[in-house]
Amino acid sequence: MSFEGDAPGMTGTAVGEFTAIGQAHVIRCFRHVGPDAGHKPIRIALFGGVHGDEPAGPAALVSFLRSLGKEPWRAEGYDLWVYPVVNPTGIERGTRENWAGKDLNREFWRNSAQSEVRLIEAELERGRFDGIITLHADDTCEGHYGYSHGLAMEDSLLRPALEAAERVLPRDCRTKIDGFAASEGVIRDCFDGILSPPPTQRPKPFNLIFETPAGAPMDLQVAAHVAAIDAILATYRGYISYAQDL
Repeated sequence: MSFEGDAPGMTGTAVGEFTAIGQAHVIRCFRHVGPDAGHKPIRIALFGGVHGDEPAGPAALVSFLRSLGKEPWRAEGYDLWVYPVVNPTGIERGTRENWAGKDLNREFWRNSAQSEVRLIEAELERGRFDGIITLHADDTCEGHYGYSHGLAMEDSLLRPALEAAERVLPRDCRTKIDGFAASEGVIRDCFDGILSPPPTQRPKPFNLIFETPAGAPMDLQVAAHVAAIDAILATYRGYISYAQDL
């Protein structure tokens, strides 16, 4: 998953390196600053590959970043920080957990000893992002869905994302998804220890999780993820523009 030079305005850097079972592994961040929109760039962090058996998220982030080279307007007003693979050892092994058998999405902000978690936590603390989007895939769902954590702002960003993705894959409209109550593909509760903003960050950034059905064809999952990202960015950009006009 190398993209240096694939698109103008995009540079990749190593967030940090760690050693697992005698081998060095690197977590990388790829930054893309979109065209000026007349306001301070909105800093958004996008994450994929938290679970190593969910390759659609990393593939979607690669596809999205490459597309910005030809269609930079899609990132207008944004400063995007993209972390395609949070769990490199899991991706290599095709396992949900990392090399130590830990589900990284239950380890955040819990004094975890996992190097991957510590590196990403440091990025979140330094970045002070305005919003976070994390991509996942679920092998138990009947369609795509998302987590809004019960916040009105996140609901208002997630619903357009679900509508956009519905042009590619069906939405999971069950009343219970992943063990939580759900309404029209929106879950307002969540597990503890997920990848999330620093608990002390104020103002609190939006934090969205978008999930595709892992059993769907990879190209459709990628397209659904990218459609959801575009919809979230477009909707939030509209809120910022409206606030400037008040």
